[in-house]
Amino acid sequence: MTDFSKYFLMINEDKPEETEKLVIEYTLLKTKGKGEGKIDWDEDTMQAKIPAAHGNLNHVCRVMDGKGHSLYIKQAGDTLRISEDMTATLDRNRQESEILQIEEKLAPGMVPHIYFYDTVMSASGMEDCSNFEVMRDDMLKHKIYPEFAEMITDFMVNTLLLSSDVVMDHREKKELTGRFITPDLDDITEKLVLMEPYLGAERNNIFAPNKEFVEKELYADEELHLAVSKLKFNFMTNAQALLHGDLHTGSIFIKEDAIKVFDCEFGTFAPMGYDVGNIIANMIFAYVNGLAYGKEEFCKWTLETIRDIVDKFIEKFNKKYDETVTEPMAKVKGFKEYYLDSILSDTAGYAGTELHRRTVGMANVVDVTTIEDSEKRMLAERINILTGKDYIINHKKFRTGEAFMEAVLKAVEAAENWRV
Repeated sequence: MTDFSKYFLMINEDKPEETEKLVIEYTLLKTKGKGEGKIDWDEDTMQAKIPAAHGNLNHVCRVMDGKGHSLYIKQAGDTLRISEDMTATLDRNRQESEILQIEEKLAPGMVPHIYFYDTVMSASGMEDCSNFEVMRDDMLKHKIYPEFAEMITDFMVNTLLLSSDVVMDHREKKELTGRFITPDLDDITEKLVLMEPYLGAERNNIFAPNKEFVEKELYADEELHLAVSKLKFNFMTNAQALLHGDLHTGSIFIKEDAIKVFDCEFGTFAPMGYDVGNIIANMIFAYVNGLAYGKEEFCKWTLETIRDIVDKFIEKFNKKYDETVTEPMAKVKGFKEYYLDSILSDTAGYAGTELHRRTVGMANVVDVTTIEDSEKRMLAERINILTGKDYIINHKKFRTGEAFMEAVLKAVEAAENWRV
C-alpha cells in the first residue's frame, strides 16, 4: 500500500509501468465507490496511460476500465515540463481546480468537471474529454468548426463579465482575487509574454531567416516598446475579471456542437481583453498555417471567425451586461460603452503580444514551427509580427470584427513586400 499522505511525483513519463500502478492505486483511493463524485471501477480491467502530448506545465494520466469509466489524473511537479530550469508553486493545480469549479457555475457544461482536488499530492481528478478533439490538433488538419465563434463567445462573456465588479459582490471578488494570486505564474506571463519578445532575451527562439526582421520590427521599435510597457502594467494592476489566463486552441476540447475549456493554471484576475485577445491571436496562427498550405476555404473560415468572435462578443456582452449589472455606478449612462471600449483596446493589444511571444518567444506555436517550407514559414512569422504590431500600436482603432480581420489581410501584403 503506497503512502499518499506525503507529496511525491507519481506520474513519471520515463517510468510508465510504475506510473500506471501508482495512478490506479491513487485513483481507487480517491474515487472508488457509488454516489456523487464516486466511480464504480472495474479493478480487473483498469489501465492508466500517459497521453502522447499534454502541455508544458503539469503531468497527466488517463485512467479507464472495461466498463467505460474514465477520468484524468493531473499532478503538479516542482518544475515545469517545458523546462526544468523553470519552477512554479505546486499550488497551481489547486488554483486550476477551483477556477474550473467557478467556471462550471458561470458557463455550465463548457469546462471539464472536477471530481476532487488533493492538497497533499497536488493532484486532481478531472472529467475525461476523450470524446472531444484538442482544437489545435484539428486546426493543423485544417478542420472547420462553424459554431466555434458562437461557443467561445458564450464562454468568455459568461466567465469574464460575471466575475467582474460590474456583477460580482465586491467583497467576494476581492477575496477571490487574493486566492488566485500566483507570483510564479504571473511572473512567467509578465516576462515571457510582456517583456522578452521585445528586449531580445536569450531564451527567445528566433527563426534564423527572420533574425534581421525581428531585430528591426520588434527589438528596435521604441514606439512598440512603450505601448507594450503600458499593456504590461495594465496586466499587473487591473484585476478586472477572473481570466483563464492562457486561452488558446491547445486548451480547448472541441466537437461540432460543444467545447470544453481546460488548462487554466495561469488563471488570475486581470484585464478581460487578455483572454479575448489570446483566442484571436490563436485563430491567426491557424490562418497563417492554412495559408502556407494553400487551404483557401479554411483560411476564409479563420478570418470570418476572427470577425465573428469580436462582433458576437460585443453583442453578447452588451446583452449580458444589461441583464446582470448590480453595481449602481456601472448603471450610469455611458459607463457600459466606456467599459467595453477599454476591453476592445485591451483585446487588440494582448492579441498582439500573444502573436509576438508565440512567434519569437520561448514557447513557439506549433502552427508555425511545423510549416515545412522555410520561405512560407518566414512569411507566416512576418504576418504574425506585423499584425501584432498593428494591434498593439493602433489598439484604439479596433472596435469591430471587420477591423480585426482587415488588419491580418493588410499584414499579409506588407509581409510579402517587406524590405529592410
